[in-house]
Formats: sequence, C-alpha cells, structure tokens
Amino acid sequence: MSFQSLSFLAFFPIVLAACLTAGRKSRRAGLVLLNLASLTFYVWGFRAHASAGLAVLLAGAAVSLLAGRLLLSERSERVRRRVLTAGVCWHAAVLLIFKYTGFFSGGALSIGWAPLGLSFFTFQQIWFLKRLYTREFCPDRLDPWELCAYAFFFPTVASGPILKPESFFPQLSDGRFLHPDWQDIAAGLYAIMAGTVKKVLVADSFGTVVNNGWARLADLSAPAAWLVILGYTLQLYFDFSGYCDIAAGLARMLGLRLPVNFDSPYRSLSIGEFWKRWHITLTDFLRECLYFPLGGSRRGSVRTYCNIFIIFLISGFWHGAGWTFLLWGGLHGLFQVIERVWGKGRDRLPGIVRWAITFALVNAAWVFFRAPGIGEAFRLLGAAVAGGLAKPEKWLLSGLFTSEVSAVKMLLPVLAPWCNILLLGGLYGAGLLAALLPGNTIRRMDSFRPAFWRGAALAVLFVWSVLSFTGITSFIYSNF
Repeated sequence: MSFQSLSFLAFFPIVLAACLTAGRKSRRAGLVLLNLASLTFYVWGFRAHASAGLAVLLAGAAVSLLAGRLLLSERSERVRRRVLTAGVCWHAAVLLIFKYTGFFSGGALSIGWAPLGLSFFTFQQIWFLKRLYTREFCPDRLDPWELCAYAFFFPTVASGPILKPESFFPQLSDGRFLHPDWQDIAAGLYAIMAGTVKKVLVADSFGTVVNNGWARLADLSAPAAWLVILGYTLQLYFDFSGYCDIAAGLARMLGLRLPVNFDSPYRSLSIGEFWKRWHITLTDFLRECLYFPLGGSRRGSVRTYCNIFIIFLISGFWHGAGWTFLLWGGLHGLFQVIERVWGKGRDRLPGIVRWAITFALVNAAWVFFRAPGIGEAFRLLGAAVAGGLAKPEKWLLSGLFTSEVSAVKMLLPVLAPWCNILLLGGLYGAGLLAALLPGNTIRRMDSFRPAFWRGAALAVLFVWSVLSFTGITSFIYSNF
C-alpha cells in the first residue's frame, strides 16, 4: 500500500480515528494500536515477500532491543563495545546479504528480494545503538512497543527520513502524542496535500519525459537530452521531497514531529552545501557514524580527502548494488575534494557562477544514478554535448498529461499547435521555480495558518492528483 493510492486514503482516516480515540483513554493502548497499524501497512499490498521481509526486520528489532538493554545496563566498557560491535555487525550483515550478494558474487548468487525499507531500517538501527553506546541517548528503560514504533512507524518505514532516537522516543511520552490540536491537523493536511501534488503531478510528469528519453537514447538531440537530464534532477527531488512531506503530515496528525530532510538543495553554491540540504538525515548519519570514526578532518588534508571519498562511495553503494551508484557516489566525493583543494579561489567567484557550477555537476552526476549502465550514462551525456540542435520530437512527451491535453485541444483548438511548447514550458518552469524557491513545507507547518484561496488552490490540485492515481509509480527511494 503506497501513500498515493485509494486504499491508503481509506486506511489512514480509520487508523487516525482509532489511534486518537484509544490514545485519549490510554497512551499505551494508542501506541499498541499504532504499532499494529504500522505492521499492517507494511504487509498489506506492498510487495511479494512482504511477510518474510517483516520477519527479517522484526528479528533485527529484537537484536536492537537486546543489545540496547545490555548497553544501558552494562558498566564494563569492553563488554559494551563488544555488544555495539555485535549489533552493528548483525544489521550490516543482513543488509549485505539481501542487497549485495548478487553484486559481490558477480550474479552467481542472489537472494532475489530484499525487505522493503531495509537500507533505511539498517542505518536507523545502527544510529540507535551508537547513540546508546555514547550515552547521547540514555533512557531509563527500553520499551519494546516504543522500539517497535521507532522501527516500523508507517509514515517513515519505507523511505525514511532516518530518525535520531533522542528526537523520536521522547515524543512518545509527550502530551502531544496522539493528542494533536487543530493546528496540527490543518498543518498535517497541508503537508499531505502538498506532498501528493509534488509526487503525482510534478515528479511523475517529469518521470514520463525521463523514461521516454531513456527508452530512445539514440534518437535524442542535444536539447532533448538536456530535458531528460534536467527532468530527472527535478523528478528525484519532487519524488523524495514529496514523500517526506506526506510522512511529516501523517506524523503531525498523530502528534509527532519528523525532522526536515530537504532545505532547497538546488539553491546550493557548492557540493558541500548541497549535502547539508539534500537528504539531511542521511548526511547527518554518515558524518556521525562513519566520517568522524574514520578521523574526520583531524588527521591532515590527505586523510580528510580519503575519508570524504570513502563516505561518498559508501553513500552511493547504500543507494544501490551497482557500479553506476558507486560512480555517482565517487563523483560527489571527488567534487567535494576538488572544492576543498580549490578553497578560497572558488569562494571569490560570483554567487551565480558558483551556483551554476554546482547545479551542473549535480545534474551530470544524477545521470549515473538513473542510468541502467555506465555505457548508457555516457551515451546520454554525449547526446547532450554532440546531439545536434534539432527540437525535441513529440514522442518525448508521449503519455504526459494525455487526457488534459486532449481536453484543451477540444475546448481551445486555437492552442492546439502550441500545446507541446506550453506543456514543456509550464512543467519545467514551474518545477524549477518550486525547487529553487526558499522555504520548506515541513518548516511551514510550525507556523501554518490556513488561507482560503491558497487552501482552495491546493485542494483542487490534490483532487486532480487523486484522480490521476491510476498508473502512478512507486516512490523512487522505496527501491533503496
């Protein structure tokens, strides 16, 4: 069951009403009911092997509970270190077995499936154990029901964001948990509608252009190739940002706050800044759990550059078991090293130049993230440079707002010759404007005040999105 489905539109109101009703009588009853709803959400209608995947993750949660209790109770530092090592090794081994057996065996061995959300689950559980070990998170006791909520909370279980334990567990004892006020309900609805519009009307529309382009690489002119490259840059942002908005809205209506995961990343003036704005919780995890333990920037420039490169190779590999993901991660590591070596000379460039360089590099790297193979990635980049200046063919827009375009042509035939130009200009113009504007849906929730005309416009777009649910693809990050 995905967020952008009619079944979820029926599922969530029932869960919300049941959990809030139970929570007003007993916090524990509401928490138990929320966990049952989360487990149901995981199994019901997601993928083949969902039940088996849930069993794997439940075993991982049990390991975290046992290791966490030992980390809290044990006084011997040597024993605590061994417990942490054993817990981290368990989670890392499960991730490697299910996602990377085929890669490391050259395809000779393969599990053939992986539990939904395994990559996010693994990093979140490792963060949980690490914070217990360092006593940055030090509760009086670990409640199995609370740990279950942390591991399987249905808004975040498939694609994050990755939650710090000290930002989540205290909320379960807070008076707002399962006791949202009307401002929370209104802000939550706003974020859910905004995220749905981002996904259905924006991200998947760009996805149509992108998929058409990748299907006919040999026929792309340079302008068409750039439309495909830029289209995927915007598709990925609105897809994942839309997911995080919906997740934050669902959580807010249940009385919980999720962290900001995006902060206008395409406004960044450097690759380093980009990673402080893009998938913020992943960046925080990698910095704290990998970069700092490797030595960070404390052991000289060469070691710092090596650490940066290693971190981004791991980030790429976490996203997928393939050479394209490794190359994508390696490129981002290389870009950051070059920025550090360039230093103050780069900082003296005009802001618009630094932005243009950063945005171009991010676009180029995303080609490898999307490509089925390294050869295909270079063919698309080659077409963008040497593909000729012919205008994009009509097939590039095949399937894009088909019903809406037909209606416009019928009602306003005078616009028929201009439909493709208007469609491309409207989609890419609106996409760039929305991606580059400052502001953040999740931050706006904290000071949200309903406004009639904006609310009415968003409601119309949301209804349009719901009517377009048929054929909508799954969120991109649910595949990682």
